[in-house]
Amino acid sequence: MWKEPSAGIVLAEADQSSEARLPEPALVVSVDPGSIAEELGFQPGDRLLSINGIRPRDLIDFQVLQGEEDLILEVEDPEGCRHVVELEKDADDCLGLGFSEALFDGLRQCNNHCPFCFIDQQPPGHRRSLYVKDDDYRLSFLYGSYLTLTNLTTADWRRIEDQRLSPLFVSVHATDPELRSRLLVNPRAALLLDQLDWFAERRLQIHAQVVVCPGLNDGLALQRTLLDLARYAEGSWPVVLSVAVVPVGLTRFRPPEDTLVPVDPAAAGAVIGLVEPLQLAFQERFGSRLAWLSDEWYLLAGLPLPPRATYEDLPQQENGVGSIRAFLEDLDRATCSLPEAIDQPRRYSWVVGQLVAEALRPVVERLNQVRGLELILHGLASPYWGQPQVVTGLLTGSDLLEGLVGRDQGEMVLLPRVMLRQGEEIFLDDITLDEVRQQLPVPIRVIGGADDLVAVCLGIAEGTP
Repeated sequence: MWKEPSAGIVLAEADQSSEARLPEPALVVSVDPGSIAEELGFQPGDRLLSINGIRPRDLIDFQVLQGEEDLILEVEDPEGCRHVVELEKDADDCLGLGFSEALFDGLRQCNNHCPFCFIDQQPPGHRRSLYVKDDDYRLSFLYGSYLTLTNLTTADWRRIEDQRLSPLFVSVHATDPELRSRLLVNPRAALLLDQLDWFAERRLQIHAQVVVCPGLNDGLALQRTLLDLARYAEGSWPVVLSVAVVPVGLTRFRPPEDTLVPVDPAAAGAVIGLVEPLQLAFQERFGSRLAWLSDEWYLLAGLPLPPRATYEDLPQQENGVGSIRAFLEDLDRATCSLPEAIDQPRRYSWVVGQLVAEALRPVVERLNQVRGLELILHGLASPYWGQPQVVTGLLTGSDLLEGLVGRDQGEMVLLPRVMLRQGEEIFLDDITLDEVRQQLPVPIRVIGGADDLVAVCLGIAEGTP
């Protein structure tokens, strides 16, 4: 995969062309301790200009280029001085560099106008990154973000084939050409089945998702979509590896003319009733359920989550398929051997989204059997989004402040890290964690997974709140 020849822009050719646009140099932000880059003297702030005379377009190109045994690196240091470094290494040795961005030539923006797009359902005035609508195949390959395939150029398709960028994660929503064009408000969306044929001919693969909008692509349309995708899941080298079926998320900021309908318990039950028989048929046909419902469907319908084994290897856990079930499994494992009592009494409150609170209540009751421990579960709604039923990751700082008013917060509030932006202490509404701390009467402790929660409750991981 990493040894393809076309991996970036050849600088000599770019110099001769007035039309060539070079990617920006790759800005180094981290150097792995003990790595080749550290031995060479790389430091944060350096800018990688080229490898063997080629300017990488993105992290994928960089991975390809650094796979060579003989390298000539052109680097610009923070003072603007240029350096040329030559080295020999083993083909599987990495340089050990981390960059500020994965894409050095800019993000590919979405050219669709889906009325259910969550990015368009946010209020104005917040940080710029919240309004970026990416539809970039490289981020799909690197990080599993979803793309629609509607904005790919001939060169993009060629690169996907040449560098074997597979699997990609594709937002399907519907396979009926007219319906998909209408959902995405883009005539190019009608080409999906032809594009899946293209993947099949080249033995490339995808994970698919379907965002279900009641009255638009549910019912028979959803059934057709899943059956069409199943045709590409056959054979020794299936094109479609999995399908995630997720409910549309609507906020109070969406355009009033979009006519979208939120998912209610009846709609959730109907979708479950349609998909589960197809799962059984796919299981018999392929040895896999192929299509999975995200956990929200069951929580919205008031039904128990399916057993862990039905999610197989959790191919779309990051898309909410089995994520809560996996967390409950982790909690069961973390609480399987609890002490009878703790030395120092503790009264903590744990904040989660109201949609998941009921599923977590048995674990809280199990923890509260430990003498001296009282864990108070608060399932909060989201006035910010205008949604009473939300998952924990969508709770904002203002939701937290408003939802905890008048509630028993104990000695400390335990706050899931998923509520904060990765790498920063800031909520989706741009309120910072420090601002929330200043307004709550008790300390806040940010917690990670199940083990962290249990350790904090038992006093195993005290730390500083």
